[in-house]
Parts: sequence; structure tokens; C-alpha cells
Amino acid sequence: MVKRALISVYDKRGIADLARKLESLEIEIISTGGTYKLLKDEGVKVISVEDVTGFPEILDGRVKTLHPKIFGAILADRSNASHNNAVSELGIGTIDLVVVNLYPFTETIAREGVSLAEAIEQIDIGGVTLIRAAAKNFMHVDVLTSPEQYEDYIKLLVSTSNNIDRAYSRKLAAAAFAGTSSYDIAISQFLTGKNPQGVEEFASGAFAGNDIASLRYGENPHQKAVLVKKNFDEVFEVLHGKEISYNNLLDINSAYDLISDLRRFGTSCAIIKHGNPSGAAVGKDNFDAYVKAFASDTVSPFGGIVTFNEKLDFNTSIEVDKLFTEIILAPEYDEDALNLLKKKKNRRLISFKFLSEVFETRSITGGILVQEKDTETADIGKLNFVTKRKAAEEETRDMLFAETISKHTRSNAIVFAKDLKTLGIGAGQPSRIDSTKIAVAKAKQFGHDLNGSVAASDAFFPFADGITAIAESGAKSIVQPGGSVRDSEVIEEADAHDIAMAFTGIRHFKH
Repeated sequence: MVKRALISVYDKRGIADLARKLESLEIEIISTGGTYKLLKDEGVKVISVEDVTGFPEILDGRVKTLHPKIFGAILADRSNASHNNAVSELGIGTIDLVVVNLYPFTETIAREGVSLAEAIEQIDIGGVTLIRAAAKNFMHVDVLTSPEQYEDYIKLLVSTSNNIDRAYSRKLAAAAFAGTSSYDIAISQFLTGKNPQGVEEFASGAFAGNDIASLRYGENPHQKAVLVKKNFDEVFEVLHGKEISYNNLLDINSAYDLISDLRRFGTSCAIIKHGNPSGAAVGKDNFDAYVKAFASDTVSPFGGIVTFNEKLDFNTSIEVDKLFTEIILAPEYDEDALNLLKKKKNRRLISFKFLSEVFETRSITGGILVQEKDTETADIGKLNFVTKRKAAEEETRDMLFAETISKHTRSNAIVFAKDLKTLGIGAGQPSRIDSTKIAVAKAKQFGHDLNGSVAASDAFFPFADGITAIAESGAKSIVQPGGSVRDSEVIEEADAHDIAMAFTGIRHFKH
């Protein structure tokens, strides 16, 4: 239970609101320096650290909280009788919540022309010590190190009647230690003259505690890169081949995500090139699935990734071996298949396990985006037919298959399919009609008849022209999310061509 909190922050965003909410829960607040003044000015009832310790702030603020009455209050093990006796005898009391963030050292050294003296003054001592003390004693003390944590913490404090689960406190402690580790690494790199913005140094600081693997280069040879491993080695095992590159890893991820989603259809194969599928199919066995997937586009697979969702057998490996592939990805390999494929020394052979990731991240200038992974796919129950003609059972299965492929194709994405194999894929165009035209052209290029096929779109059709182009290709069914302001026009166009069209209500943008 939180009865007493210490607040000392450089970044004061949201701190007054947090303090007011703590005060409303009858939690006593201790604070320092500028934070104390701000809270006092905001009308929060607050006690200064000096009043607790009986000792003034000294050395231009370098020493504020470094005192036994503060650290004893944080570090006391409430389950230890001797600790409790000591705290009681010394009249220290306990501190149950520490809210601290640090001087902006990395921001300071990033400024052009910053002096050594300026940088040194931004090395936080007391703050780091407070954070580490609170994090060490997470069984009894909570530690908040970022304004982004405040809202969730207060909600939890209220919903648990001020009795937060220690598992949550442990997560806060882990985040705190990761933060101080990154902070110390940045200081060390600055003092040793290393570039704190170098790839390996940046990754080591930003993702402290994770294994960092060097890569030959990044997306292009002039870019340096590393792989920050979370549970990478639990999912993938490199069985053979030269070093995996940055681009290989991106394609491996695309292949893994797609083949994972295809499991519900049965034995499947997908071929990936530059993050997009060039072909995918479901077959009676691996060989059948591969031949169908390859036939979708017989040019693009050169130098790509071939992936399966079942153990790769010898017979199929003979056929795959005819193609120059960067990577083959399968859950398992027959021994004779592995021996055959290993004869090409530069080809990477990778096995994997099917695991579920909850979140995915991407960096942007000035920040990192975090989102839930797109785990939604349509099923028969989600196909809402909005046209006069409804699809037959075989068509609906093809619609679900094509919709799954479109989910893993760069937007704007259009996918034609029939008999659980792709016939034409249009990817990554600024307009949906252009993606449609490309998908039709690809099908024609490789001799595929689109008559009676289905078409899937990763997002709604903004105009009826896409429906017209699909109808002219010979396709008889369309699956799309719906949701356009012109849905009625799109439906009318589909009806005019006797096309069965279903809305799923699920958009699959992929940027």
C-alpha cells in the first residue's frame, strides 16, 4: 500500500496532475527543489526533502536526496523485522512510491558545441540512485520514471484500492533498470569519445539487456545495422548458409507472418520478394503447393524466399533446388532434403517455430511507433455479401485465401486467386486502380485465366473503376473491407456485372 511518495523530476509533464491524484488518495508527498516549488504553486500539499532530512540542499543542487532518512525509507525491507525496528527507532518512516526522471544528458550532448563542463553538469547522480534503490526494493516500492506511466499507474492504484500487484511493480522496476542502464551507457560512450549515435552504441543503450548482433550492413551497403534480439533465437534457427542480411531479415519476417496465417487453409507455400508475395498456394502436399505458388509468377522468385508451413520433404526440395533462392524457411526439414539443399553454400536454410507476437514497433523521425499486430483475418461468418449474387462455397474459400494474401501485401494491394492459388498480385501502388491493373497484367503475363477467379483488396474501393477493371478481367467475386462513402456506387457496379461481393469490415493496410 502506498502511503508516502517521493517526487523529484526534471521532465515535469503531468507531474502536478499526478500529485493531485496521489493527494486525493491521502498519500503524503515529499519533493525536492524545482519540483517542490511547482507542486507548491499548484496548491498541492507537499513536504520538502530538507524538512524530512533536516539537512539543506548543497553544492549547487548536486546533493539533495542522498541521505539515510531518504534511502533508508526506500530500501527498508518491510518483511524484515530488524529493518522495521531500525526504521522505527530512527524515526525514518517508509517511502512506498518514487517518481523520478533524469537530467537530459543525451539531449545535452546531442547539441552542437556542447562543452565537457556542460555535459558533466547534466549527469544525474541522486536521481539514478533513487531509481535504482526503489527498483531494487520493488516488492515494497513502486518506481515511475516516465510521464507516460502516470495515467496507467493511477488507474491501477484506484482499481486495486491502493494494493498494486507486485508483478506490475516488477515490470516498473525492470523498465527503471533498463533506463538507468541506457543512461550510464550514454555517459560512458561520451567520456570515452565514442559516438553515442553510432548504430551499435545506440542499440546497446536504447535496448539495454537484449543481445545485439552485428549485420554486414543495413538496407543498403552505406548503412550500418544491427539486429536487436528479443526472442529471435527462440523462433528461428539458422541451419546453413552465409550471414543473414538486414533485407533478408525483413523478408524472413514477411514470409513468417504470411505462412503463419496460411496454416488454417492446410499445406501451404509462399514466395516472398522485397517484402511482398510473388505467389502463394495451398496444395495437397508441399510439392503441389510449391509448384502452384511458383507458377503464379515465374520471374520474381529469383533471389527470393520460399517458405512452407510443414516439414520440407526430399521430393519438394529437389524442385526448390532448381531455383536460385536466398532463403528457404520451413518448420522442419527431412534429413535428406537438408543435405541436398546444403550443397549450395550461400543459400540460407532456416527452421522456425510458430509463436504469437502481440506488438510490433517501427521507428520514425523523433519517435517509435508501437502497435498491436494485425492478427485479424476474415472467416465465413465475417463475409457480409452486399450484392445480389452470393458466392458459392468454393468461391468463399478462395475469397478468404485471397483476403489473407492481400493482408500481407503492401498497400494498395489487389490479389486475384482461384483454387487456393494466386494468379495475379498488384502491390504498393498509390492508387487502387493501378494495383488492380498490375495484378491483371501479371496474370496475363504468366498465362493465367482470370475467368471465374476472386479478387481481394486490402482496403475499400474509393471508386467504382476498380470494380469495372476486375469485372473486365473475368473475375466473379470480390472481397474487401467496405467503408467507402461510395460503397453504394461500388455495389451497383458489381451488381451490373453479376459479381458476388462481400464486405469483411476488416482493413489490412500495410505500409
